Amino acid sequence: MKQRLITGIIAGTVFLGLCFIGGLSYHLLILAMALIGYYEFVKMTKTAPFGGTAWIGYAGVLLLVFPWKLLNIEVQLPWEHAIWLLLLLFLLATVTTKNAIDIQRVALLFLGAVYVGIGFSFIAESRHAEDGHGIFWTFLLLGSIWASDAGAYFVGKAAGRHKLWPSISPNKTIEGALGGVVIAVFTSLVFSFFSNGLLSAGQAVLIGLSCAVIGQLGDLVQSAYKRVYGIKDSGSLLPGHGGILDRCDSWIVVFPFVHMLGLLPY
Repeated sequence: MKQRLITGIIAGTVFLGLCFIGGLSYHLLILAMALIGYYEFVKMTKTAPFGGTAWIGYAGVLLLVFPWKLLNIEVQLPWEHAIWLLLLLFLLATVTTKNAIDIQRVALLFLGAVYVGIGFSFIAESRHAEDGHGIFWTFLLLGSIWASDAGAYFVGKAAGRHKLWPSISPNKTIEGALGGVVIAVFTSLVFSFFSNGLLSAGQAVLIGLSCAVIGQLGDLVQSAYKRVYGIKDSGSLLPGHGGILDRCDSWIVVFPFVHMLGLLPY
């Protein structure tokens, strides 16, 4: 617990400090986190993390998360075209390696690149929201996600009786999940109260629900695939906390989801 606390304080201070500063330094931090997250995903699939095929995925993540706008670099390639080209390169890898890297392996690597790349791209871009309130929107989502996690943990510990999904995550309970929803919505409403009209109460409720429900589903998704590979943590970068994907499993599904619902400016 001591190690976990120290790591959390140091990592949290660095992350929140750069998030507050914003700009290129924050975006490069998110890019680094994305590349490390993909490394963890590749390693988990028992693929050589620095093998030739894996580099296709790193290139895809780099393309999706790179701070093109901040560096005033015009990219003429729409993201859906970029994803299709990424898919094509992975498929060609099965040919060039004569099926030494088969279709199942490249399918996993492609899935990981899209999962990690798009998720972290939305995390980075949220901070650069065109309305000039990127720090508010970023802290809103992070605060609601963390509130959901804390609510689920403490309510589950105090009142958890019914298992939520024991075959995937045996410690999670229905009571804890509902507690996380309530605390996340409350947190989002607090942001709304102090937003000076930037965030309506109705919008806050929808965002709080999204952070809790989709965030908990993102956690379960990662629990499911880690169980397939028989591992507890995706990595060991953060002592006591696991890897980047362990800490960001909710973030990389919540940030794209709320933007796709049109709940935040982009």
